[in-house]
Amino acid sequence: MNYKMMGRFIGRILLVEAVFMIPALLISLFKQEDRARVGFLASLGITILLSVLLLVLCRGSKRSFKAREGLVCVSGSWIVMSLLGALPFYISREIPSFLDALFETVSGFTTTGASILPEVEVLSMSILYWRSFTHWLGGMGVLVFVLAVGMLGESSKGFTMHLLRAESPGPQVGKLVPKMKKTAEILYLIYILLTVLNIVFLLFGGMPLFDAVCTAFGTAGTGGFGIKNDSIAGYSPYIQNVCTVFMLLFGVNFSCYYMLLLRQFYSVFKDEELRLYLGVILGSIVLITLNLKGFYDTFEETLRHVAFQVASIVTTTGFATTDFDLWPTFSKAIILGLMVIGASAGSTGGGFKCARVLIVVKGLRRNLRRAISPQKVQVVRINDHMVDEKVLENTNAYLSAYVIILFISFLLVSIDRFSITTNLTAVLSCFNNIGPGLEAVGPTCNFGDFSGLSKIVLTVDMLAGRLEIFPILILFSRSTWGRLKG
Repeated sequence: MNYKMMGRFIGRILLVEAVFMIPALLISLFKQEDRARVGFLASLGITILLSVLLLVLCRGSKRSFKAREGLVCVSGSWIVMSLLGALPFYISREIPSFLDALFETVSGFTTTGASILPEVEVLSMSILYWRSFTHWLGGMGVLVFVLAVGMLGESSKGFTMHLLRAESPGPQVGKLVPKMKKTAEILYLIYILLTVLNIVFLLFGGMPLFDAVCTAFGTAGTGGFGIKNDSIAGYSPYIQNVCTVFMLLFGVNFSCYYMLLLRQFYSVFKDEELRLYLGVILGSIVLITLNLKGFYDTFEETLRHVAFQVASIVTTTGFATTDFDLWPTFSKAIILGLMVIGASAGSTGGGFKCARVLIVVKGLRRNLRRAISPQKVQVVRINDHMVDEKVLENTNAYLSAYVIILFISFLLVSIDRFSITTNLTAVLSCFNNIGPGLEAVGPTCNFGDFSGLSKIVLTVDMLAGRLEIFPILILFSRSTWGRLKG
């Protein structure tokens, strides 16, 4: 294991994190928020000191980097980044418990949006900004950002693919262009452009600038941290509709936007994952709207709330305009299904991903055909391209790990004696990076009443869900560390 290269990389990640704390510090200075100012100054000092220490100790490292090291490096980076990102909450005492501060920070970076806070409006403006910004930074991925700005240098091309594969969501990661750095640049340029457009449209609706920026951060990262206790419910129908549209846009595979820029409209139209994604959304909206007939005063209000919540859950954003925990059982069953399916691969959304759903369904159909005609060669095709057998194997392995982790997490969280619905949806929402669940963790509630053990389990679930399971699982594998000793 190339420890020095890993340490050097984590040092640069922490340097980026420190730089991104500066705007929050400036807000605390401008608004004269004394406790927050102390929290950010101390956090900046600690983060920079640790970053410099790692860079000095790990200078002169070899640039060889294998897949196993990429997985460990990515998971290690996210853990260290979360530990230090929690310091402003804890040092400022705006979240007195470090475990709660860590839960909130991991929820931010993993774009989950699950919160332990009963009231967010009591937080200082600078802390609210940092809390929302963690969504934006975690949405596309801080490692992708480091690749995009070229902090690794030109000689890093031997291992950038390992890093991108470990952090990017989806069953497989490809290059938009031949150079990995250029791919990262394109992804972040699209991400920034959509975020700016989101802010502009929110401002047109009369939303204050600070609210618009924080809301756009949560929408872009599909995170869902609101700066109001009622999330998005108190804003106008126009703003709610804008959020609905942009949540759906950020749930689309970003390669589709790149193809649109290249005017490859037919390729986008024929994209099977995009069609499944849109089909699931439209079907869910129609079914829930029919089920909620008479639940709201007007059809417009019903359609607006349904479209918003479907977009929020399927993209794993977690914003809310209404308490969907009060909806009929059939509607809540659809919501649970959307929690699992999630958004598109290559988007900022979480969940199992539409691409994996396609692969699993087509793989099942292939196996049924094999049973009927054993001699006939059967392949799985998506977008007229044959899916590699390794991708099929990895998807099946991912599904197995997904189910096992859900079950073990559910058992551990159930020690707290909440209802089955509460415990199951708490695990589903954290593991799929959604935010709200049902009953005691519904859109009007929070995760603060869970025990320390449950919060640790749910925190690990959030990291595992955001990093696509394997970078976290590899940390618990004896074979990983056993090889290091040999």
